[in-house]
Amino acid sequence: MRDGTSTVNGLRKIRVLIIDDSALIRAILTEVVNSFPDLEAVGAAAHPLQARDMIKALNPDVLTLDVEMPKMDGLTFLERLMRLRPMPVLMISSLTERGSEVALNALELGAVDFIAKPKLDVASGLQGYAEDIASKIRMAFHSRASNHLQGESRVSPVCHSGKFSTIEKIVLVGSSTGGTEALKVFLEPMPTDAPAILIAQHMPEAFTKSFAVRLNGLCRMNVKEAEDGERVLPGHVYVAPGHSHLRVARNGVGYMLRLGGDAPVNHHRPSVDVLFQSAVQSVGANGLVVMLTGMGRDGAQGMLQMRQTGAYTIAQDEATSVVYGMPRAAVEVGAVDEILPLGAIAGRVLERLRGQIR
Repeated sequence: MRDGTSTVNGLRKIRVLIIDDSALIRAILTEVVNSFPDLEAVGAAAHPLQARDMIKALNPDVLTLDVEMPKMDGLTFLERLMRLRPMPVLMISSLTERGSEVALNALELGAVDFIAKPKLDVASGLQGYAEDIASKIRMAFHSRASNHLQGESRVSPVCHSGKFSTIEKIVLVGSSTGGTEALKVFLEPMPTDAPAILIAQHMPEAFTKSFAVRLNGLCRMNVKEAEDGERVLPGHVYVAPGHSHLRVARNGVGYMLRLGGDAPVNHHRPSVDVLFQSAVQSVGANGLVVMLTGMGRDGAQGMLQMRQTGAYTIAQDEATSVVYGMPRAAVEVGAVDEILPLGAIAGRVLERLRGQIR
């Protein structure tokens, strides 16, 4: 094309700008991106100040952004970028406790997702993640990054009056890309005596504990990373650890949690389908199932099975989803009773749990 934009099969390639202070990482990511016919690395910057000029000159569709860089750290640059020129950004973050905190901060600032940098042998590690990197770049390109928890996602007023009629109820939630921020919006209005909430969020194992701790500081409910064999208690939120599937099982008059390191399902562990399907026999119609923003189809079949048991099911709408993959898949298979904007879901869940809607 005359403007220098490349195409494949008549479609414009997704233009990627790589920002990383490591020449090795820049070279590897450039090679990975250019190995896919629909992607093009249009440039690589060693630091944000250089990237600032390259963004103006190259007009990329997606940025990959390292965190610790000279002249300006990645989070400072991300904050300024989202204020002045919002665009899809994938953070490059190490699989460490420090890396998880930084990645969560970046998601709060508006990054769409992150690419986990291996601890050892970075070169072969990133090459091994090539398909994942490519899929995340495509997802970021098609995401609603500029809508990141803006007007459509504002929380609707929630009435907290009234007690819950039973402790048998459990809320099951599935989420992926965009879910870390969506879960905050969903959980913050929940009162201290709300029925237990179980969450399967696609996230590496180094990140889930930090994520649960962060949510616990924001919410009235007690939020923690799930542990194998623990009782499910009202007023508690249990986040599946990144290394295990989360299941719920009957335990006398109540419920208990089971963790499993068995094979990924739908390419994920934890898998939303595994959580939802475990509740078909143990929870059934006492479950209320919520599908939030995310890439892929994980959870759709499990949500359908729960709906068939009599559980009420809610999916986040397209306008407020960063990625409308998982909610769309659930809608397509007939698994959804109601589609709502993110900010309205918590209130509707509480109404259903209190029996105010029949």
